[in-house]
Amino acid sequence: MIFKISWVEHTKDEIDFIVDIMELSGTERILDLACGFGRHAIEFAKRGFSVVGVDITPEYIKEARRISSFGKLNTEFICADLRNISFENEFDVVLNMADGAIGYLENDEENLKIFDLIANSLKKNGKHFMNICNAEHAEMHFPKRNWDIGEKELSLPEFHWDKKNRRMLYGGWSIKFGEIAKKPRIDELAADSSIRLYSINEIENIFRSRQMIIKDTFGNFDKYVPASHKEMQLLVYSQKK
Repeated sequence: MIFKISWVEHTKDEIDFIVDIMELSGTERILDLACGFGRHAIEFAKRGFSVVGVDITPEYIKEARRISSFGKLNTEFICADLRNISFENEFDVVLNMADGAIGYLENDEENLKIFDLIANSLKKNGKHFMNICNAEHAEMHFPKRNWDIGEKELSLPEFHWDKKNRRMLYGGWSIKFGEIAKKPRIDELAADSSIRLYSINEIENIFRSRQMIIKDTFGNFDKYVPASHKEMQLLVYSQKK
């Protein structure tokens, strides 16, 4: 289950980082795109923000609404394909966390619709934050394994690079603690997802044509780690003109 994946445990630290580097006051209205089960949206709402989350998966939206209802939080969760929603100058902040569907669609034309949604949804001077995988890292360091030990399970992802289409091929296993581990079958490693990755230069060009500028970039959720090909993550803080 996605709720138990090891990196879910880092949610509060990620929110701390975003609030700090974007200098948020707590009064901003936030749009969380591809919000999953709402882990970031709900944490922001607990801190006083008004948050709208959108995701295509009904089970995730149902869980997000359930969790949010306990705290009577200022949240709204919408189950929809991001290509089927539209907002015009409504939000102070837009988020694409844990990829946030960036690069998940069938081709470049469809993927650019997510960037259109980001720009259209922001108010003037509105802020955007995304954390995605870095295409420059993939080009230079894939294939690779990037195993992660959490409190409840060991995540064993493996990554490959489709150079022609600039897409990351992803597969792997999870081993839950307290259960008897079974040896994975090699066919289980077959990539179960394909994601279009972007470099900083590509994102800069995409945003420039949408009246947005990059304010800062990072290699992980540490403001002292710059973005580079050495880091698998690419965190981008941008602003609408």
